[in-house]
Amino acid sequence: MRSESLKKQNKQLKRALRVRKHLRGSTAKPRLCVVKSNKHIQVQLIDDEKGITLGTTATFAKEFRNTEFNHRNKASARKLGEKIAEIAKKHNVKEIVFDRGPFKYHGVLAELADGARAGGLQF
Repeated sequence: MRSESLKKQNKQLKRALRVRKHLRGSTAKPRLCVVKSNKHIQVQLIDDEKGITLGTTATFAKEFRNTEFNHRNKASARKLGEKIAEIAKKHNVKEIVFDRGPFKYHGVLAELADGARAGGLQF
């Protein structure tokens, strides 16, 4: 049982590194990193040149805690995309690099990306 979970973690890590070796965030185009768990979604804007996080939001954040957007679903993902677009606008960011990590671009991630595009981000 333990070896199976270690194999799964190793596969996810390899997938994430394979995707991320082609992506690099800059001051002009920060990286939009998405982390998805069984219950929640977390989104960060990262400037890799300076090594800082410009902004972050998640379904477990204080503003979403007692609302219908406090779990991982498509409605929550769209709301997170719109929220991260607002945070990017505060930092005068219009373009981003989308980092999906080890996750496939469909369902919740596609909805999050559509919400970010609706908020005014380009990628």
